[in-house]
Amino acid sequence: MANQEVEAFKQLLAAGAAESEGQERTLADMRNGYEQLGGAFPIADDVQIEAVSADGVSSQFTNISGTTSDSVLFYLHGGGYVIGSLTTHQSLVADICRAAGIKGLAVDYELAPEGQFPCALRDAVKAYQWLLSTGVKAENIVIAGDSAGGGLTVATLVKLRDQNIALPGAAILLSPWADLTHTSDSMDSRAEEDPMVSRESLAMMADMYLAGADPKNPEASPVFSDLTGLPPMLIQVGTAEVLLDDSRLLTKNAKAAGVDVTLQEWDEMVHVFPHYAPIISDGRKAIDQMGEFIRAKLG
Repeated sequence: MANQEVEAFKQLLAAGAAESEGQERTLADMRNGYEQLGGAFPIADDVQIEAVSADGVSSQFTNISGTTSDSVLFYLHGGGYVIGSLTTHQSLVADICRAAGIKGLAVDYELAPEGQFPCALRDAVKAYQWLLSTGVKAENIVIAGDSAGGGLTVATLVKLRDQNIALPGAAILLSPWADLTHTSDSMDSRAEEDPMVSRESLAMMADMYLAGADPKNPEASPVFSDLTGLPPMLIQVGTAEVLLDDSRLLTKNAKAAGVDVTLQEWDEMVHVFPHYAPIISDGRKAIDQMGEFIRAKLG
């Protein structure tokens, strides 16, 4: 039996697509559409947002009233490296912070095509080092991201490790886009199920971000990275995603490298379903499990 919440969400997406059918969508249209979809859920009155410059990288702190923990969620938003913002993921970051009882720092890394690979990775590393400079201990940080931000999370961890910078205590990946070659089996086997992502849309975004760089470069596609020494990871992905195999391959590679990794495959769920927790109950359950994971790994 189909999940009725997911079916209703698919109808919402289809209605939006129908409105623009036959029209050529510009990058500005894509960005505006994502702002409306991702930013549709208001944050609660007890959430405080503070804009900061993390060594020149636009970012924002999220704090829930009454939070006393020293731990921090370092969050990298999704959007294929070309769309997405602090606004689109404000409610998701707040929800994860609430579930874990910690504050958050979300990073607005430079997007393509204004910037080019590896601009996102450069900004993520810079913002992370800035957070350390404020006195936050690495073991009290959980780094997380969704979609492109999930792949960026892994690339950032590898870069930090290679530069001998103290690693976070844990990592969370939500439907990570970690293979920019788009050659996995799920690109085809899940194509008809996935209402949000396609090989064509990913290829378009990858071309804008890579600007001619090799998609097999591990800094762009961390499925080709050596993951040795990375912190414990929680990966959440829906089974109705063309990116399903990215999560499976990352898990396989992480286990082979001796990383403590947990893969959760959520039946019938769509791309980054926790983002839509206000209307998809499994998203709320997933966020609760993120909170449990963070508490267990950061103490």
